[in-house]
Amino acid sequence: MPRSAVAIALPQAELVAVSAQLTEAGYEPIAVNTADELEVLLAQRRDIGVAILDGENDFDRTLEMYSLLHEEDRNIPALMVVAARAMDRMSLASRARVNDEYFTRPYSAESLRWRVEAMLIRAEIPVEDSHGPIIESAPAPTSAPVAAASTDQGRGQIVIVFNPKGGVGKTTIAVNVAAMLSVRKAQRVLLVDCDTVTGHVASSLGMENTRTVADAWTDDLETGQSEPFAEIAAPHLNGVSVLVMAESPLHTEILEPKRVAEAITEACRVYDWVIVDMHPDYGPLNQVIFERADKIIVPVTPDVPAIRAAVQFREVAVELEIRDRLAMVVNRANSGVSVADMERTVGMPALAEVRSAGMLFVRAANEGRSAVERFPKEKVIEDIETLCDRMMSHKELGAAKSGQGFLGIFSGGRNTNPSIRAS
Repeated sequence: MPRSAVAIALPQAELVAVSAQLTEAGYEPIAVNTADELEVLLAQRRDIGVAILDGENDFDRTLEMYSLLHEEDRNIPALMVVAARAMDRMSLASRARVNDEYFTRPYSAESLRWRVEAMLIRAEIPVEDSHGPIIESAPAPTSAPVAAASTDQGRGQIVIVFNPKGGVGKTTIAVNVAAMLSVRKAQRVLLVDCDTVTGHVASSLGMENTRTVADAWTDDLETGQSEPFAEIAAPHLNGVSVLVMAESPLHTEILEPKRVAEAITEACRVYDWVIVDMHPDYGPLNQVIFERADKIIVPVTPDVPAIRAAVQFREVAVELEIRDRLAMVVNRANSGVSVADMERTVGMPALAEVRSAGMLFVRAANEGRSAVERFPKEKVIEDIETLCDRMMSHKELGAAKSGQGFLGIFSGGRNTNPSIRAS
């Protein structure tokens, strides 16, 4: 079955590399050099799923092309490739459609290909017959993402990343799982920073001065209107919506725990996944979110303090009646401690193992990106993908095994949970 065509208006070196990746994936790349060429192409072809535009060089030409993509009855998503430093001066930022996205240089052609695939899937581009009759797809959303069905099977999943000990990689896991689900798995993802004390999700993704939930709910007191999380969240370049609870731990009184939990639950009608990075405590906010979680991922590093903290959480989870939702992710797994020993000691199955790659994560964060985007071919990214694949498998199994918790599905022993060993 033929797949969508992709119009590309990039410098020659980038055009060649990106075209090769798209061709390998089964898409038809079509180079366009001018707005006139794009206009002719759009008149001749109705299977153009995405247009990749250069948002850094010859911006006037880009504006002309962008207008052609959205004029009259067209609504073709644009992927704008820009330098990170150019984001603040992008003229399209204030009028871009919700299905348009940005991609920063430098980038790998492979990572851009994954983004294109995700955009095409989200847009539900018809590709049955590239030159046959036009098959109209559903209209694109004009504000927040369209809500999913309200059934349990249709709603998104709430995944908490938590360990009562700091420094075990909670934020690293949360950020890169969210990016993987968005970039490679074409999922709608909300990443929530619920750590109102030391949270740094937004800063690790290069997002500054983001509007927080505390800001929005304070504004709501004046307007009398309540904003859902989907409207408060800020979009990252990788497609993930990022939500920060508060900038300061001294201004969190408006974050009433039950209201936060209900808003997170409501967000599941809009997103496939709500990934929640939490502060290492057992306070009222965390407890009420624990109750709403579908899965609780517990990153554990192979050291005594982290293992003891995980054991403590397992015991607390029994009292909170959430024990069956826990699953351990062994972080820095190639540090010399047997994963099987950690499973026995902690009393949780290892859903996945993520090898040590601290400097890669640091370098990516310094550039305001996830390691999934910055280092897509590294072995550690394979570990993150395996974790996401298992999360998605559990979601699919949920309807068939609705009476069995997260622990039950993945507690089938080492044969059902193969390890990822460091090479």
